[in-house]
Amino acid sequence: MGFIVAIIIGAIAGWLAGQIVKGHGQGVVMNIVVGVVGALIATFLFPAMGWNIGAGPAVGNTVAGPSFLGSVVFATIGAVILLLILRLFNRG
Repeated sequence: MGFIVAIIIGAIAGWLAGQIVKGHGQGVVMNIVVGVVGALIATFLFPAMGWNIGAGPAVGNTVAGPSFLGSVVFATIGAVILLLILRLFNRG
């Protein structure tokens, strides 16, 4: 189930990043790839900067993992960073 959620988050984040950086998406498969790589960037880069997705709402005596929306936002930011870096290399 986690894999399917990662694909969905990747697709949404990749599409949003494409809208922000280029003004259009790159296609479903590339949106997923960009979104998943963006999520990986966010996973490693943001905690090093002191940023945290945060925990979701408390459920009983435990705290749920990061919220879906928070994950999409962080993955989108990571994907935007990735697309901006790729744009720098493609200009040459």
